[in-house]
Amino acid sequence: MSMILVTPLSAVEDTIRRYRPSHMMTLLSPEHMIETPAGIAPAKHLRLGVNDVSEVEAADVPPSERHVAQLIEFARAWPAASPLLVHCWAGISRSTAAAYIVLCDRLGPGAETAIAQALRLRAPHAYPNSLMISLADRALSREGRMVQAVNMMGRGKIVAEGECVELPLELADI
Repeated sequence: MSMILVTPLSAVEDTIRRYRPSHMMTLLSPEHMIETPAGIAPAKHLRLGVNDVSEVEAADVPPSERHVAQLIEFARAWPAASPLLVHCWAGISRSTAAAYIVLCDRLGPGAETAIAQALRLRAPHAYPNSLMISLADRALSREGRMVQAVNMMGRGKIVAEGECVELPLELADI
């Protein structure tokens, strides 16, 4: 069964060794961007230099429509034969937003709430970046359903860093 793995930056190397993902998404501030780690082909590594902010005015490089479009395009090219590793600095906000966006795109309209509930169950610490979710909601024509579902999740457990989270691609397994 293929899946999306969500981790903090500190767990990336261990997660690559343990799960052998074929593709990887890095969502870090531009000044903290990493090179492609061993075990991942550079062409299969999406590196999005984006600050973790919920308001455009709050940073030099806030999430944008272009970032979300790149994320969706990259995820659609992922064949899902092996896991997709998604990480940010702490594995709490940008990475959980990216995983939620990928799952919403893969599972289609109408699954937004079930995916958010599954994300909360599997990642009590998840607090998806609201700006990324809002941009993806528009990009995927979800008419506010993604935003509403993530808002219903609430803040979640406050932690300094998340743990590795496995998110299956099948709604029945989530």
